[in-house]
Amino acid sequence: MALVDLSVVEQRYRAVLEVQAGVPVTEVAAKFGVSRQSMHTWLVRYRESGLAGLVDRSKRPVSSPDQIPAQVEVVVCELRREHPRWGPIRIAHEIGRLGIEPVPSRMSVYRALVRHGLVEPGRRRRNRQDYRRWEREAPMALWQMDIVGGVLLADGTECKVVTGVDDHSRFCVIAAVVPRASGRAVCLAFAGCCAEGATRASRPPRSPSAPVTAWTSCCASTPSALTASRTTSTERSTTLSNSCPSPSSAPASPPGPSACSNPNG
Repeated sequence: MALVDLSVVEQRYRAVLEVQAGVPVTEVAAKFGVSRQSMHTWLVRYRESGLAGLVDRSKRPVSSPDQIPAQVEVVVCELRREHPRWGPIRIAHEIGRLGIEPVPSRMSVYRALVRHGLVEPGRRRRNRQDYRRWEREAPMALWQMDIVGGVLLADGTECKVVTGVDDHSRFCVIAAVVPRASGRAVCLAFAGCCAEGATRASRPPRSPSAPVTAWTSCCASTPSALTASRTTSTERSTTLSNSCPSPSSAPASPPGPSACSNPNG
């Protein structure tokens, strides 16, 4: 006997016939994989409308009190067609200027435009699992630079901290204190880090018994930058230029992995 695919209406009709033949509702519901409430609903609909009552019905509500009136929806569509660059906020404002009451909200105007195909619905916020974490595959391929503020000295002067973190290893490659986060100060801090890395790369390897020292930028250990009082911007730039190496002393390109990947030399 060949298998025949039955439609949903036919399966519901067979379930109704079995109940009418005297089979308990519980057994028929378990046989067709539905609840007893669904079986009773099918029985009521079949008695009222016959086979037509077993067809799937729309779940749309009969009325929507919060939906804007049809006359207002027509005005919304006309304003959008006349002014394609107007958005829901502007259209709602213009409707209020026309004296139409009640004035629809921004979302009501947006839903009306979506229903009539006058705007494309925007994408919803992505879920957390949709985000991809980007990270370089090897160290020394990307440095993340940042400026941190809020470092106050004893005299009330606020300093900035130039930081740099390797994207793969999360190692701090730059930590420099500057009086002002100007472009010159950041470039000097970067050049000082490169110069220090090149100097350490030229040194012989450190013996295992040698003490471990922290790797800090030259600008971070400058006493004049930390103890300077409130001065003008010109004096601060002069102090920073004297405390950090000149750009000419820095190498033309950042050191490779052998220069900065090992901070202990």
